[in-house]
Amino acid sequence: VQLQASGGGLVQPGGSLRLSCAASGIVFSTRVMDWYRLVPGKQRELVALITPESTTSYADSVKGRFTISRANARRMVYLQMNSLKPEDTAVYYCHTRRSGMDFWGRGTQVTVSS
Repeated sequence: VQLQASGGGLVQPGGSLRLSCAASGIVFSTRVMDWYRLVPGKQRELVALITPESTTSYADSVKGRFTISRANARRMVYLQMNSLKPEDTAVYYCHTRRSGMDFWGRGTQVTVSS
């Protein structure tokens, strides 16, 4: 299983970024896909998840600002991040589980700063 995340970068407060995650080695359409973020010194946070049926769930801290979506034919999951705040600064990881095992992408840095 490989998860390749991309799309991070430096953005000003109030700006937007779109993260992408390409998956391989799994039957993508049957997997729950999610995005986590990690800030040094803090616990890893589940940001958003999307089920195979495209039901979504979000952390309270990002509700109304972030949108997770998926394109099964392309084996892609996306995280559209709007109205970004400095506290959104973190390394963002794409994640899935299969047969009780966790699979993580490499992570992409998002920095929100003026």
